[in-house]
Amino acid sequence: MSVEDAAMQVLKESGHRLTPQRMMVLSAVRQAGGHLTAAEILEQVRETYPYIDVSTVYRTLAVLKEMRLVSETDMGGGEASYEWLEQQRHHHLICRTCDGVTVLDHKYLENLGAEILDDYGFGADIDHFAIFGLCADCKRRG
Repeated sequence: MSVEDAAMQVLKESGHRLTPQRMMVLSAVRQAGGHLTAAEILEQVRETYPYIDVSTVYRTLAVLKEMRLVSETDMGGGEASYEWLEQQRHHHLICRTCDGVTVLDHKYLENLGAEILDDYGFGADIDHFAIFGLCADCKRRG
């Protein structure tokens, strides 16, 4: 069973309808291999289905996010970015000077969720973070 088929099965089992538009949005995010904005997803889906509207894309993304199939992250571009949640969680270090992005291994944040749960009783979704600061090169130059 493909990853997309498995995702569609998760949606179906949770009572969500598998409309063609929903499947196209799911496929666009899954096949992107990185971050996409809702506008970019809309543009991709419209190449094959020009009648989809932006509200359908946002509703579908909300469902996929609720099902923890995609993450929503502020990458600093003014619009949320969406990415397929792979088994291997990762995060991003984003330089506020040069806009460089470095992938941060999940090992740096994996205990954070457990500590928050222990201290506050709050079950945090630690799926995908963007942490802003200065990269080593900009720090050296600055």
